[in-house]
Amino acid sequence: MTDAVAPRAEDFVPGRPVVFRNATVITVDSAGVLENADVLVIDDTIAGVGHDLEVPAGALEIDAKGGIVMPGMIDTHRHMWQTALRGYGGDWALSQYFVFYYLTWGHVFRAEDIAAGNQLSALESIDDGVTTTVDWSHALRTPDYADAAVEALKSIPGRFVLAYGNYLGAPWEWMNEPGFRTWVENFKADDMMGLQVAFDVNSGPDFHEKAAFEAARELDLRVTTHAGVWGVNGDPNIEYMYDHGFMTDKVTYVHASSLGPDSYHKIAATGGTISIATESEQSAGQGYPSAWVAKKYGITASLSMDTSVWWSADFFSVMRSTLSSFRSRDHLEAHSKGETVNVNRMKAEDAVWQATMGGAHTLGMADKIGSITVGKKADLVLLKNDESPVMTPILNPYAHVVYQVGTADVHTVVVNGKVVKYEGARIGLPLKPVADRVAASVEYVRGELGEEAWKEWMNPALPEDEPIANPYQYLSEDDGHKH
Repeated sequence: MTDAVAPRAEDFVPGRPVVFRNATVITVDSAGVLENADVLVIDDTIAGVGHDLEVPAGALEIDAKGGIVMPGMIDTHRHMWQTALRGYGGDWALSQYFVFYYLTWGHVFRAEDIAAGNQLSALESIDDGVTTTVDWSHALRTPDYADAAVEALKSIPGRFVLAYGNYLGAPWEWMNEPGFRTWVENFKADDMMGLQVAFDVNSGPDFHEKAAFEAARELDLRVTTHAGVWGVNGDPNIEYMYDHGFMTDKVTYVHASSLGPDSYHKIAATGGTISIATESEQSAGQGYPSAWVAKKYGITASLSMDTSVWWSADFFSVMRSTLSSFRSRDHLEAHSKGETVNVNRMKAEDAVWQATMGGAHTLGMADKIGSITVGKKADLVLLKNDESPVMTPILNPYAHVVYQVGTADVHTVVVNGKVVKYEGARIGLPLKPVADRVAASVEYVRGELGEEAWKEWMNPALPEDEPIANPYQYLSEDDGHKH
């Protein structure tokens, strides 16, 4: 074995090999879990996976003993630009979200506001071990907005896919405008920056979206669409897509949590995928989180966190809530029949697969990312924290990732062979300039709303609960009075 060099952050330079030593390796491929194993990275590629690997001279050695190396996680649906208003809508119902952005204040957001949110979200992604993120960017009113979104994403060394959308316009119109067509034709897509289109089917039996699907087909772009959102788009919208031949393996159905059996059969038969956003579906009411129906109907599923205007981008929480929601549904189904669940049908391993390979399949990149496999792109996360009680003992690696680990345990992150975080600290990626950019955006948006509207929207009035008459009353022994 060649002697490797213990690294410092400044030693991670392009072209220098890196090896993780003595890790618990979750490969997410046929090799399964390897104990006390090594992972070798040369340039942008996984060059070796196994025990006691021989490495090139001068390789940097990361001591991964007591840690877990897993593939970089993949978020297939995040409205990244909304991260600039992190937590602002934490008490919203879905209808309030729609009214705020779609009907009332969406027009105030400038291209620089989109860029500010994107940059913060992109930085957060790689900091948390999410090495690939789909930017469901539905506020791109003009190609200039799209340029700003891309500029921000490219400023962070992560892997991103821009899903171009415009919620203030009709997709059958803006997707056929010369400016959009020219922008797409000039876009240089690659493995680090992909391109999709993002729009929903809501028009009704007239199916105006037919022209949008035709444009996507002409431009050879994958489509990501919110579907199965309770009260917004349901089975008829799936039927329109199917009858016109637009349900293919290049379509991702976000949420898909309130559809009927026939719609799920159509998604499965046409090779479509579902992007599950469990915390969103639980809180905003699109329907019951769709991991359960995805398994039932044999549909490939990936995970997403939706938007930080409500929820965090913590992907461990995403996996945890998804697995828990699946098991809750199983219990509810069993209890409704007077039965008991004796075996959990969804395992922690399944949640890890959805967070990695599920995302790779959803993006059409299963041959490039999503598992620790020789020849694939080196997108890796080391979970290691020698001072955290959470990190010992590691007995069931899959369950440990889903139910035990947190973002504070993300020790090292590698994207496309580049080490972007090491020993819990980002390398050359300070927060302050990004935070300053976001602060300026928040100040502007807050000023456009005005202080009164800003406070009212952040603290929506809540209806009072109707009291339930209680036939039982407490009789005090001291005074003999009922209370």
